[in-house]
Amino acid sequence: MRIGELAQRAGATVKAVRYYEQIGLITPDREHNGYRTFGEHHVQAVQEIRKLAALGIAPARATPFLECLDAGHEHGDECVSSLAVYRDAIAEIDGVLAELTRRRNDLQTRLNESAARTFSDHHEAKEPDVTDYTILPDGLPVPDDDGAAAHLPGLKLPPLTLPTSDGEQLRLDQPIPGRVVIYLYPLTGRPGVDLPEGWDAIPGARGCSTEACNFRDHFTELRDAGVTRVFGLSSQDADYQAEVVDRLRLPFPMLSDEAFALGDALHLPTFAAEGHDRLYSRLTLIVTNGVVEHVFYPIFPPNTHAQQVLAWLHENPRKDAE
Repeated sequence: MRIGELAQRAGATVKAVRYYEQIGLITPDREHNGYRTFGEHHVQAVQEIRKLAALGIAPARATPFLECLDAGHEHGDECVSSLAVYRDAIAEIDGVLAELTRRRNDLQTRLNESAARTFSDHHEAKEPDVTDYTILPDGLPVPDDDGAAAHLPGLKLPPLTLPTSDGEQLRLDQPIPGRVVIYLYPLTGRPGVDLPEGWDAIPGARGCSTEACNFRDHFTELRDAGVTRVFGLSSQDADYQAEVVDRLRLPFPMLSDEAFALGDALHLPTFAAEGHDRLYSRLTLIVTNGVVEHVFYPIFPPNTHAQQVLAWLHENPRKDAE
């Protein structure tokens, strides 16, 4: 077969086949008149090269696999030399991941340091081994969707008034122009104060501070996407929440619902933890004209939830938006 037919059958371009020939991966046969021709073994070789390239293994490293095929093996990775290439590629990826992890940790540290510059001297003098609740630990359990929030879209917010962290009172059923984001969370940790025993083992519990920081960091984008107000809501008192707003430098207030009035009115999911008979499960309401338009539940991971909300807003623009 000619080079064009080879390329078509192998799912490659003619240019790619010529490159493989140029670097010595394939060698065409010659007819008596000198024309280059290719056979089935060339098709198999080009397909093998392309499969390896899809795995991130460059054509220049494909020789052991082609030699394995030439030796009569059905698959190019049935030889020891081919497995060595796999191991080398995995080691290289591990190195890249380690470097990316280091860079991410450095960025997270600088972000946390920047966000914490308004801490009091007491906070800055805390012991170095105090847990930093603005960093989400690895290995947290992923919450399952138990259907506890499926009834919420279309419900009107009840005529409840809740105190805010900035000393105001908010009537929930009072229409607010545009879309309102209310994210509910169980509780925020405070430096130097332990979380409930077994907190990290409860699916969906850990991550309230990281979620708040994520909404903080994407607050301007949320406003640009049509969100007029953002509120966090928990059963912690307004004074506790005010400290969180100040410490994390949040550009939005929190709502305090110590009596779980909203939870009772809308039948919201809750859970218990050590020292707490009842806490709000993590969920987010998108409210338009006092009506729940959309709900996010369950939420994981919380430290990227604001991007999830942003993606939904961009995919579902308001029909009445100008």
